[in-house]
Amino acid sequence: MLKKISLSALCAISAFAMHSAEVNVNNSDLELSAKLDMGQFNDSIEPDTILLGAKYLKADEKHSDVNSIDDYQELNFLMQRGVSTNLKVGLGLKINHTKDFASAPLGAEVTYKLPVTSSVPFYVGGAVYAAPEVLSFDRADSFLEYRVTIEAEAIKNGFLTVGYRHIDTNYDNVDIEYNDSVYFGLKFLF
Repeated sequence: MLKKISLSALCAISAFAMHSAEVNVNNSDLELSAKLDMGQFNDSIEPDTILLGAKYLKADEKHSDVNSIDDYQELNFLMQRGVSTNLKVGLGLKINHTKDFASAPLGAEVTYKLPVTSSVPFYVGGAVYAAPEVLSFDRADSFLEYRVTIEAEAIKNGFLTVGYRHIDTNYDNVDIEYNDSVYFGLKFLF
């Protein structure tokens, strides 16, 4: 009996484990990202607590300090947990790269489900990642990224997203605002 209850509870928890794919755009930038939930691959990991991901940003000089801008790529790791029913907090590490810039910033992320009585759930999120000189490589001196998002779950596991991102890639000899823009997009959980 206890085994059946435990198995049922595990299946219910696994239903919340989700991989994600996201595309964000504005008039001149394209951002693609994906995250894999390690709980779906390993039974010893609690679902929705350890995520591995990748991101690609094709940014335009319209939202940057420089006239010519290279594509941005990153690999990321996030460990998160639900603090309450509506609040999720996570700590993470990224390894990012452009043509002559590389860093390994540390950061924090938070997601809060707004307690509104609506047929469409709304979420507010934020993230801050920073790398001082000791975590910056190649010609990099430091890195700073912060973003804020608002998401609406328009369909089950399908979200409309509006957000703001700011990315600074600071070099030894010059500080560059890599991207500073508002975007909208779609996010899918599967």
